[in-house]
Amino acid sequence: MTTERLSPPMRAGERETLRSFLDFHRATLAMKTEGLSDDDLRRQSSPPSTLSLLGLVRHMAEVERTWFRRVINGEDIPLVWSEEGDFQAAYDASKADGAEAFEAWQTEVAHARRIERAAASLDVTGYQPRWGEHVSLRVVMLHLIHEYARHNGHADFLREAIDGTVGA
Repeated sequence: MTTERLSPPMRAGERETLRSFLDFHRATLAMKTEGLSDDDLRRQSSPPSTLSLLGLVRHMAEVERTWFRRVINGEDIPLVWSEEGDFQAAYDASKADGAEAFEAWQTEVAHARRIERAAASLDVTGYQPRWGEHVSLRVVMLHLIHEYARHNGHADFLREAIDGTVGA
């Protein structure tokens, strides 16, 4: 499978621009993980860090779920990888199954897209308990763009250490 990654528009409205940049970064993470075995995806290739590509995919499933379903949609649901609410649990991919992680991530991305499209505007808010603040959908989308961009930088190094693949 080859991931299609569309460049964001250079002239568009705010919502379309945010949506496009977020999808661009989602596709970048997919590209960085494409064609690797579960063992490769679990590989912790920057010691002493325990970070792996599979851990990043699992983490981003949590991020999508938390910000769109729990914060904006107000759903009372547990984290994907931790009933106890431990956000760090997603990073431990030592025994994780790649297909399960990608399915969870894709499911959460689909929910996020549905919630964003159904929102009346970028000014829709939800409560973020960790921040103790109400946040707008605009802030959530910007936060996710930032989160993906930061972790895609990590993914660059992890992928290069696995098989020499660079760029995205």
